[in-house]
Order: sequence, then C-alpha cells, then structure tokens
Amino acid sequence: MDALDGRLIRLLTEEPRIGVLECSRRLQVARGTVQARLDRLQAKGVIGGFGPEVDPAALGYPVTAFATLEISQGQGADVRAHLASVPEVLELHTITGAGDMMVRIVARSNADLQRVIDRVVGFDGIVRSSTAIALENPVPYRILPLVDQAAAE
Repeated sequence: MDALDGRLIRLLTEEPRIGVLECSRRLQVARGTVQARLDRLQAKGVIGGFGPEVDPAALGYPVTAFATLEISQGQGADVRAHLASVPEVLELHTITGAGDMMVRIVARSNADLQRVIDRVVGFDGIVRSSTAIALENPVPYRILPLVDQAAAE
C-alpha cells in the first residue's frame, strides 16, 4: 500500500461507479497504472468487490441485533451451514470469550425479531444464545480511515 493505492481506494469508495479512465484522469496517472494497481489490489485481496452497498432498513428490515451463540462441540460446520440458510443473518463471526459465534441479524420489527431468533436458535447444535438489539449506528462500517493509515505507513 502506498499513497496512490490509498487515493485510488478512496476514489472508488466515494464513487464506486467511476471508470478506470476517469480514475486515471482524477489521480493524474496513466490508465495502465490505474488498471495495474486495481489488478494488484484485487489479487492481494485488498479490494474484494465492486458491488452496491445495500441498506437492510431500506429493504424493510430496520431492526438490527447481535446474537452471541454457544454451540455444541464438533457442531461448528453444521451450525455455520444452518446460519447461512437464514436470510436475515447478515454476518457470522467465530469469537473468543463468553460465546462461540457472533451473528448480526436483521428483522422487520421487534416482533419479527423473535421469529428470526427462533429460527436462528432452533437448531440442535446451538446450546444457548444472548441477543442485544442495536439502538443506533453512530459509526457505520467504514474502511477509509484504515486505508489512509495503511497508505501513510
């Protein structure tokens, strides 16, 4: 990562529909340079995709919750497959601490959240769960401050 990589990532994050030619014009480097940088950043896994950012609330799922799950020993793969089959499960992380997995889920309402939780925990491999409803998201998922720091190092 260098300063040009950082500027390129920032530009693509701020304007994801911009083309390579326009990137080169704005960054004042050759089109081939931009393309080579993009190819390298993708090959290294720094850039994972260019898909749209979708807001679950705009899709009708305004309630976000986090569930900590404790699972039975040896059931990890089965629990992962079960959770992947639940559309309201947005993310799954294996964790250290009080639980084994942390799941970010969404629901249409608080009442609907109960249905989602019942579906999530209604699997033999899940022993216990604890759920917390998110009230607000004052610092939404972001990556640019980290990109800026990595580019400056």
